[in-house]
Amino acid sequence: MILFTRGSTSAVTRPARGLARQLLLLQVALVLFACAVAVTVAVVQARSDVRDQAGRRCLSIAEAVAGTGWVADQVSADQTNGASPTNTLQPYAADVLDRTGVDFITIMSPAGFRYTHPDPSQIGKHYLGTIAPALAGGSVVETYTGTLGPSVRAVVAIHAGADTGTNAHGTVVALVAVGVRVDALGPEIASRIGIIALVGGSLLVLALIGTALIGRRMNRQTHGLGADELGVMHTYYDAVLHSVREGLLLLDSSGRIRLINAEAIRLLALTGNPVNLVGRPLTELSLPGELVGALAGSEPLVDAVHLAGDRVLVVSALPARPRDRSRSVGRVITLRDHTELTELTSELGTARDLTEALQSQSHESANRLHAVITLVELGRAEEAIAFATRELRLAQELTDQVVRTIADPVLAAVLLGKAQVAAELGIDFRLTPDSTLDADALADAGLEPREVVTLLGNLIDNAFDAIGRAPRPGTGLVQVTLRRTDPEADEVFLEVSDNGPGLDPQDAEQAFRRGWSTKRDDGALHGHGIGLGLVGQVVRRHGGSVGVGSNADAGAVFTVTVGR
Repeated sequence: MILFTRGSTSAVTRPARGLARQLLLLQVALVLFACAVAVTVAVVQARSDVRDQAGRRCLSIAEAVAGTGWVADQVSADQTNGASPTNTLQPYAADVLDRTGVDFITIMSPAGFRYTHPDPSQIGKHYLGTIAPALAGGSVVETYTGTLGPSVRAVVAIHAGADTGTNAHGTVVALVAVGVRVDALGPEIASRIGIIALVGGSLLVLALIGTALIGRRMNRQTHGLGADELGVMHTYYDAVLHSVREGLLLLDSSGRIRLINAEAIRLLALTGNPVNLVGRPLTELSLPGELVGALAGSEPLVDAVHLAGDRVLVVSALPARPRDRSRSVGRVITLRDHTELTELTSELGTARDLTEALQSQSHESANRLHAVITLVELGRAEEAIAFATRELRLAQELTDQVVRTIADPVLAAVLLGKAQVAAELGIDFRLTPDSTLDADALADAGLEPREVVTLLGNLIDNAFDAIGRAPRPGTGLVQVTLRRTDPEADEVFLEVSDNGPGLDPQDAEQAFRRGWSTKRDDGALHGHGIGLGLVGQVVRRHGGSVGVGSNADAGAVFTVTVGR
């Protein structure tokens, strides 16, 4: 099969980056971006946490200083004496500064003028920062750029007349600010960033390794094909799958359907669409057991004939082996419909038998004519007349019976042809006295001429085979009965019996299955090939019944009832 599509060559043949590689690069980019964002957020959060922690520490120290009461007393006493609070507060602030490890402790007047400062030159100058919330009875925690540079600081008020440790319910006599320079927080921030970077780097390495493994696996599964190549391949494969006239079925190693086209669904008389059937075990599809065994088996099949419902299928099944694997991954199965061809072949076989019978009859008639002429030439006219009339009577008896009782010409031709074949085989072929069919019987039963040939021809051939493969003493006998089940009924009753070896009771139920055979060492055979399977198929198609039994001669009796 050759596919020509516009513009498809460049899409398939040009070098393309494999889909797995494209996805790998995309995943790597996403992982790098995600890690960068995560690390950035973590760093920002770490800085914020360190500053918040420093602010809470400064606020605790400021509240402790303001809550001692000693500072308020010193400020009030110095203001009463007209002295500067710096003389007593600067040493105190320096001592607290050394013990707490902060960068500055500034005690100032309510107006914001400093009493203390790590840099003595800044004493007496105005404080740089926010103090209004502290004057109102609250506290201030902020990051502000002052004389020592950017710092995290806390400011609270010092109240006069407050209970020791409460620092409330008094007049604001001073403010205290405690702060830590931002650059002094750098080592702690750096240590946290280092941990974050280590964790982020480890996660990045693990993510890249996982991504690489996933990409490698995907590359094996896609065989290095790119997205365009996979898309083109899927389009072409789907077109081929639904364009071929044969049914196509792909099973995995466990017998589950992995691919099926619409033609296979039609031939197997399945319900549902291909998507719904994919993944289901073949054993769940209500197919004949022989067909399931052949499809799911391990043996290769080449043009094997099987029955599936009303159809005769030619099945081929081979192991599915990819080019880069030596082990089979399943089975590729093709199905072809040979129902009509098989029926035509059966009809053709019957016509061939009739032709050969007529040829044989013509040859025998010539021989008899020569014999009669010779007897006349010898002057034995009476013996010649007796010989001619006896042979004519024997040959004409069955013909007259068939013509008199069977009105359908196709059915009559089949019977006469089989009678001649029986004569050549030395088999006594009889039409039972109760056999009679009017011209409309087959049409009333809904039978086509081709179906009649299939039914009667295969049943009679089966009887011939049974007698021929297991001859018994005496002449073989085949009897045929054809009639309506009831004079007013639209049903036809067919019965073919023989005096062959018969059937075992346990084989009777299997007689109309494809390939069923009772062939033994003695050569007995009923139903070889697909003949009886076709009979059962026609009967099921019309909703009729078929049965197998034995007669008084221990031979087989096949009965068929078909009608509307």
